[in-house]
Amino acid sequence: MAPRRPYWRGYLKLSLVTCPVAMTPATSGSEKVRFHTLNEKTGNRVVSQYIDSVTGKAVSDENQAKGYERGEDDYIILTDEDLESVELDTVRTIDIEKFVPRDRIGWIYLETPFYLIASDKIGDEAFAVIREAMKAQDVVGVSRVVLGRRERAVILEPRGDGIVVWTLRFGDEVRPESEYFAVIEKNSDTNSVTALENVIKKRLTDWSPAMVSDPIQDALLKLIASKKKAKKPGKTASSKSNKGKSGKPSNVVNIMDALKKSVTKELKSRKAG
Repeated sequence: MAPRRPYWRGYLKLSLVTCPVAMTPATSGSEKVRFHTLNEKTGNRVVSQYIDSVTGKAVSDENQAKGYERGEDDYIILTDEDLESVELDTVRTIDIEKFVPRDRIGWIYLETPFYLIASDKIGDEAFAVIREAMKAQDVVGVSRVVLGRRERAVILEPRGDGIVVWTLRFGDEVRPESEYFAVIEKNSDTNSVTALENVIKKRLTDWSPAMVSDPIQDALLKLIASKKKAKKPGKTASSKSNKGKSGKPSNVVNIMDALKKSVTKELKSRKAG
């Protein structure tokens, strides 16, 4: 598979070492089955638009603005220029200023992963030097970068020949576990623990992406494939409508009913297993 188009381009900097880099999302949801909302009577897609809550009139793109609510029906409007003024000056540079031991970053802070690579052959050596130095010390770099107009805290983790950049949740977004775990019983039965340890050992296996496959997605793909095969050419929304009026039986299956049945069947089979 060919590399995807970079999401971000800029520079990676550590002390006096700088190199051009490109960042690409490490995950994708584009393969998931997605649906459009249609007008059931015509078969045409419907569109959504922003409506003024008082006048009831549609608001064009050029008249839409960001607003911060400071009171009931009282907003502070922020323009594009306002938002740009608070962005980092070094928008296109990931400047690594701090390092922390790799195992000290709590997983709960990790948000979205990106693959970072050198974007120019000239920068390959500098990129490799930064990567190998972090590997040797078993550390991750801590920095900040602007993504989608938001300044994000990130860590840089060397992995293989590249670097994985993780955006981090901000401190005020993470709820302290002590507030929730404090009421849990701390004591446990030793014999029961030993018995379950044996169960765990028997079920221990190597990690595989197949462990997180999506059975509902597979069921949806099979359903869509079967409907494609069953659909005859030349059938349109208008012909479906005419058949309904003439009283003749229709071969068109309501897709939502079919999906519900398919998903219900899949969930039942998973529970039974």
